[in-house]
Order: sequence, then C-alpha cells, then structure tokens
Amino acid sequence: MKHGNITYAKSLNKSLHDLIDKNDSVYLFGCDINDPYGGAFKVTKGLSTQFPERVFSTPISEAGIIGVASGMAMRGLRPIVEIMFGDFLTLCTDQIVNHISKFRWMYNNKVKVPIVIRTPMGGRRGYGPTHSQSIEKLFMGVPEIVILSPSNYHDPGNILEKAVYDDSPVLFIESKYLYTRELKKPDENGSSGIFKVFLDESEYYPNIVLSNNDFEDCEVTIIAYGGMIPFVEKAAEYLMIEEELSIEIIIPSKITPFNYNICNNSLKKSGRVVIVEEGTLTNGWGAEVTSLIQEHYFNYLKCPIVRIAAKDMLIGSTKTLEEYALPDDRDIINKIMECVVKG
Repeated sequence: MKHGNITYAKSLNKSLHDLIDKNDSVYLFGCDINDPYGGAFKVTKGLSTQFPERVFSTPISEAGIIGVASGMAMRGLRPIVEIMFGDFLTLCTDQIVNHISKFRWMYNNKVKVPIVIRTPMGGRRGYGPTHSQSIEKLFMGVPEIVILSPSNYHDPGNILEKAVYDDSPVLFIESKYLYTRELKKPDENGSSGIFKVFLDESEYYPNIVLSNNDFEDCEVTIIAYGGMIPFVEKAAEYLMIEEELSIEIIIPSKITPFNYNICNNSLKKSGRVVIVEEGTLTNGWGAEVTSLIQEHYFNYLKCPIVRIAAKDMLIGSTKTLEEYALPDDRDIINKIMECVVKG
C-alpha cells in the first residue's frame, strides 16, 4: 500500500492555501486562526502570514462569525469559517437553521449563500464532555444544508475545494482523530493492505468502497464515515483473517443528504447491513440511513440492520471513561458476529 505522504490536516492546509491563492473571492476567518498559533489543530498554520488581508482571526462569537460570513456570501464572496470545536456549533444554530439555510429559497434564488463551515468533531483526545462530542446529527434534518465528513481514504483537501464551489451552505466535519494520520492511497493494483479500493465519482462528492474479497462476494455491508473508518477497517481485517468473512465498507464523503443508492450493489449481495458512527445512538445518522434502506431494500435484508454508535451518555475526560462511551473495533467485531449469526 502507498501512503499519501501527507496527513489529513496538511491536506486541508494545502487546499486552503491553493483556494485563497487562486480565487480572490475566498476568505478564511475564525477564532485564533492567525499565526503563530495557526488554529487549535494547526490547519490554518502559515495562511495569515501569506494572505494577511484575507485570513484573519475574529472575536469569540460563533454567531457573529456565521453572520458575517452570511453577508459576505450573499455579496458574491465564498467565505470559509472555522468554528474551533464542533461542540460550539450550538452557539451559531440560529444563523445556520434560520438564516443561511433559508435565504436562497426565501429570496427566490436571487441570492446564494456559499459558506463552508469547517469544524473539528469527535473524541479520543481526552477533552471531556464539552469538547469531544459528535453533534452533526443536530443539523441533519435542516433542508438545504450539506454535511460532509471525509475519511482518511478521501483526500479531504479535494473535498474541501469542491465544498467551496458548492452554492449551498456546507457544514464540513473534520475528525480530530484523523488530523495527524496519513491519507491512504491505493497502490498500482488498486489495493490498500488487504482491501481493494474503489473510488465512486458518480456524485459531485465522491464515495469510497473497500472490499476484503476483491468485490467478488460480500457477506456483510458496513456503512460508516469520518473518524470511525480506522476502527471499521481494523475490525474488517480481523474478521477476514479470523472468521473468513467477506466484507465491503461504504464510505460516503457527503453524509447529508445521504444517497442510499450507493449501497445498492453491496447490499444486494450481502443482505446484512451494519452502520457505524461516532455520535450517540438515539436519533443518530444511523437511524436515518436504516430508515432509507428499510424503505428501499427491505426485501434484500436477511436480518435486522445493526447500528453501532456512542453510548447515550456524556464523554468523560479520562481515557477509561472516554473509551467506555465511544465505539471501537471491538464493538464492531462483536456486533457483526451477532448479525451473521442472526442472518
């Protein structure tokens, strides 16, 4: 397997640089993004030095940040904003739900609101209950909002560039767990470790499909996104070696609106579906995907769809409490084996 020789965070940094350099309408701002700090996770490092007039730090007012970006977007610019932690999206909910998602429709397409809201999401860093959540599900039912969450198999910088040129408001979720990990690129045979990798570019935002059996057979279909992919990958590799299970992993970059048709080929082969997310189980992304699959593919299912997610509890600061709350490869292995036995 070939590594991308670039980390998830550096891919984003490079694309931000290219976007600002090539397009005068692109601006970038948020709390503490200026040098020498360069943002909480260093994704904006070096950008304010190189583009001081179009990259700048703001006061701590998440609602104000989105409000300013909204006005800029309606005046023809393409702002990218950084909300320091995804947990803080609650502070700009009114701007997202009642403003940027509605202006284009309210004014009969006379204005566009092409905003990209970048924000790190998720746990596994010991940051505690208010800095470790995955709350993207709070915005999944809002019409006209696109939610993206690229994995380490996608090129997140490439996805970000596509988002900037999308005329819809985009919530761009960046996994804190993936920031320091190298991107995974298939070798000349289209392989990454034991997995064959298929890039599905039939949509504007690409999807990735992995197979541990060269796409010849499939006993279980896993659907997952973002920071859960390393855990899903580890579980699928274990089950291939220890249980000889053929597994396909479907990895969308766009999680809302979700195109259930990307599951078509795999699901019809397997009849067993496991959905994995880092957010809490109740009313999560997995519930919506489950509903869509039940509605459109019910006759192909051999057993009930399985959802794997964080427990419905707060995330503690200590490693033990955090690991207890969040799903990992062991949970995925156990649930898949239960699914196989049932089916």
